[in-house]
Amino acid sequence: MNKKLVALGVAGAFALPLAAQAQTANVTLYGRLNVDFEFVKGSTCAAATSPVTGAPGTAAGCNVGLPTESTQNPTVNRLSSNSSRLGVRGTESLGGGLNAIFQIESSINGDTNAGNLGGRETFVGLQGSWGRFTMGQFLMPQDDLHPIFGNAPTLTTSILSTAALWAQGPLNKGQGGFDARLGNSLRYDSPNFGGFTGAFQYSTRDSSGNADANASVSGNNGDHTSELRHANVVGGNLIYSNGPINAGVSFERNNKVRCPTCNDIDWTITGAYDFGTVWQGFGVRIAAVYEGTKYELDTLVPGGGDLKRNLWGVSSTISVGGGKIYLSYQQALKGTGSAPDGSAVGGLVKGDNTKANHWEVTYSYSLSPRTLLYTGYTRIGNQNNARYQFNINPYPIAPGGKPQGLVFGLVHFF
Repeated sequence: MNKKLVALGVAGAFALPLAAQAQTANVTLYGRLNVDFEFVKGSTCAAATSPVTGAPGTAAGCNVGLPTESTQNPTVNRLSSNSSRLGVRGTESLGGGLNAIFQIESSINGDTNAGNLGGRETFVGLQGSWGRFTMGQFLMPQDDLHPIFGNAPTLTTSILSTAALWAQGPLNKGQGGFDARLGNSLRYDSPNFGGFTGAFQYSTRDSSGNADANASVSGNNGDHTSELRHANVVGGNLIYSNGPINAGVSFERNNKVRCPTCNDIDWTITGAYDFGTVWQGFGVRIAAVYEGTKYELDTLVPGGGDLKRNLWGVSSTISVGGGKIYLSYQQALKGTGSAPDGSAVGGLVKGDNTKANHWEVTYSYSLSPRTLLYTGYTRIGNQNNARYQFNINPYPIAPGGKPQGLVFGLVHFF
């Protein structure tokens, strides 16, 4: 008994300083669960069988490596977790208006038991009247433009995300993509100057800091390995928000990330105007976006050249009582540039019949300040050679596929 009391006393003595340190900081636990039920369809890919055994295989260009049952894309229903998270953030005053800040944000899946500790916005930094400096893992500054274009009623996530064509989703080996969440990042966010704010971010992708980005790359840009290619990503934005006007411009350059000789560039400009209440409780906000993208193909394989594409879109958010209707339409123009026809990065393909459109209509209703119900329908219309798919919770399609989905969702914030 005496040994237990001594052990308890020692543990308490060590715990007191730790508790005191925690109490000197302003720490907040936060999170959200966003889960929906979906009916998804994207049929276009014919079945394929092995010419030798007759066993199911994969049709040409149809998600090679997946079973035929997946490439046929029948109508399915599924439960999906959409950027659900659990995090802790805090600040500590260092005096003279300077604060230390930190955040550890983890992904949690409301549909399965998976998750990733610290896998979302996780950083440590300093903040003062001069702005904010952070180091860690977070989204690129281009992501700050999505709320300007809209989709805020459905939280810019799920298959209703407006980033299916715009920015082409995540940045992966051998694939296109901007507006990604990148580790090994340094970021500066400016204070507000008369409605203007700016941000700049640098992410080192060398193998010393991110080996995954520099392992062998295979796909439409060839097969090779570069252990240390001095890859990096830089990006920034300038945003204006004052009264009914909200506008922003961003750029991002991915240097040697997809392959040792690939330098990819993307820029976006977007703006919105809020008319406020226009008639008997109806409020209207309209927005537009324009994007230019250029991919450099691997010069170490035959062909090379570059692949370009422009995109435009319009949206409207209509407030109706306690709910919001959101309407969005985007058009990705055909792939151009000096690359050979058929060259592809992500969903973007060079040549004719490579346009795509993405449109959606949603309705969201707030049951309380922390609980939201939503429903929506979304559809991507690829021309015969285009390959775009949903950004969040993608559904495999073949070239020319037209994935579409009906969604019923519930979100709770805490």
